[in-house]
Amino acid sequence: MQQTEQRKNDKAEKFQKVKKAIHKVKDSPTAPIAPKHIKLSDSTHPAEEIKAPAEAATTLARDNFRDSTISIALPASIVINSQSGELQTYLVGQIARAASIFRIEEIIIINDCTSTSEEAKLKRKQGDATNFFVKNLEYMETPQYLRKALFPVIPELKYTGLMNPLDAPHHLRQTEWSTYREGVVIPRPVRADRGSWVNIGLKKDCQIQEKLAVGTRVTVRINEKGDNLELKYYTGNVVSQLEPKQQLGKYWGYSVRVASGIWDALKGCPYPEGKYDLMIGTSDRGETYRKLKIKEANTYKHALIMFGGLPGIEGLIDGDENAEVTSEDAPRLFEYYVNTCPDQGCRTIRTEVLALL
Repeated sequence: MQQTEQRKNDKAEKFQKVKKAIHKVKDSPTAPIAPKHIKLSDSTHPAEEIKAPAEAATTLARDNFRDSTISIALPASIVINSQSGELQTYLVGQIARAASIFRIEEIIIINDCTSTSEEAKLKRKQGDATNFFVKNLEYMETPQYLRKALFPVIPELKYTGLMNPLDAPHHLRQTEWSTYREGVVIPRPVRADRGSWVNIGLKKDCQIQEKLAVGTRVTVRINEKGDNLELKYYTGNVVSQLEPKQQLGKYWGYSVRVASGIWDALKGCPYPEGKYDLMIGTSDRGETYRKLKIKEANTYKHALIMFGGLPGIEGLIDGDENAEVTSEDAPRLFEYYVNTCPDQGCRTIRTEVLALL
């Protein structure tokens, strides 16, 4: 009993000591200690202070900069091999992701769907194969904040939610700052001496110097160096889609070109040089890659890699009325005619898988 009473007395004494200490802190005139944080100016966004990681990333990107372009060409008929609209959409998404992973600047879709019976398979509600392919590729490449303004509700884009997002460097979030951003011209009133307004995916719009039609997609270089809370809007200039790659070393998406046939794909180079100086064809009839000596990086300016799809490159040549060669001359069209998987375990390799090899 005595021990129990002693324990109660000890607890009571401790309680009184704690109570006195609490009152002493409350009565103290000392101001409370503010939490430790990064010192920021009153007019700048916190992201502006964090510059070192961004500069390091830019330096690393410049070190890995590839001063050349790579294009891939493939027939639109490969989507017909999929049995439903969902599978066709997912196939296009695989092509788009493969192109982004390997930093492809141009995707060429060869319109080889000339057979009425073949087109009928895909026409159900999605439209023809070429248009279906192009629309879904362009949708995937477009940043999420621009899609509603650039793409109406159409049957071709019914199953776009099944495609895995690219999350490419130009698919910036609202909380991310970048000197370059993709934007779309919006219908906002402007003065006679001012340029158009552009939605660049931030909380504030950007005014450019040029006057462009509403709905035009542009690449904008923002004049401001960071988010400033005092600014009512941003200002910028429209630049080439290649400038972010040239200045920052960042991959900035791909463009889509439709070719009437394989000959148009090979000869219709859109770059100022007017031709591809490195052309590679892929075929199971080609030479195994182990025996080839491919050019080293940056020894070419514009490279083109051709995938034959279901008909093969030889079949694409036979189906092109404008081709100036026959299918027997297919290897001569390319600097390298390659079998990228000579020991394949399947009888055929699907194009969306071959693109990753």
